[in-house]
Amino acid sequence: MEEQIQEILFNPTIGKIVTVFIGIAIIWLIVKAAQKRLFAKIRENDTRYKAKKFSNFVGFLLTIVLLTVVYSDKLGGLTVALGVAGAGIAFALQEVIASFAGWLTIIFGGFYKTGDRVQLGGIKGDVMDIGVLRTTIMETGQWVDGDLYNGRIVLIANSFVFKEPVFNYSGDFPFLWDEIKIPIQYGGNYEKARGLLLDIGREVAGDISEKSKETWIALQNKFMLEDAQTEPMVSIIANDNWVEYTLRYVVSYKKRRLTKTALFTRILKEIEATNGEIKFASATFHLVEAPEFKININK
Repeated sequence: MEEQIQEILFNPTIGKIVTVFIGIAIIWLIVKAAQKRLFAKIRENDTRYKAKKFSNFVGFLLTIVLLTVVYSDKLGGLTVALGVAGAGIAFALQEVIASFAGWLTIIFGGFYKTGDRVQLGGIKGDVMDIGVLRTTIMETGQWVDGDLYNGRIVLIANSFVFKEPVFNYSGDFPFLWDEIKIPIQYGGNYEKARGLLLDIGREVAGDISEKSKETWIALQNKFMLEDAQTEPMVSIIANDNWVEYTLRYVVSYKKRRLTKTALFTRILKEIEATNGEIKFASATFHLVEAPEFKININK
């Protein structure tokens, strides 16, 4: 009995298994301790999140290194078998491999980061988490108007970065150009209407215009871009029904609806204060009666 116990205790295979378990436990105890005691002191959410992700990656890497070192003497005879099996696994898990490659591209290529508002595979929302295989997004839009959350969490495979365009609303230029159209009746004071809309645009979105201009200049130093007007501007088109004024302005990518509400509130108030000098136009429909028919049938 004692000899059997000694054989078990001094068995190389058992020793390697125990070594692996102890080594993995030590590695992850160190990783979790670092996350609790060191990374918890980081105030910035983005930096703390990246540090936690990196520590998990290091933990997995050290685990793989440990397994390789412990079982290195057993790997030589399995080279051919692993090669054949690896080819089959690669074919069966090609989507998984593509998602892992997409994760590397996202992390090191700067496609997007946590907190960015993106559109991936037709889904628009804010990035909650970037996993090794999937990106988690808090969705906006769909049955909810505007750029507001609808409460649906979407998981998208990272392989999408190779298949479809990636729209980033908050990358190097976290602003959007937006516009509203105002129909004005013919016969009004056109110059006053234009000046009124321009003043309202500058008052509501003027501070954003200055910030976006500075960001655009920095973007020009980084990429090949022409100069762009970030100040509010008003254009006019005359059509068959009314004079259409278009107010174009720059807005933060998260405040489109809020800014439109502020603009429309001021526009309604200011135009009504002109006492009819400027009037909104609306589509009208005139229904024409059918002519009266008299039919006389002679036998």
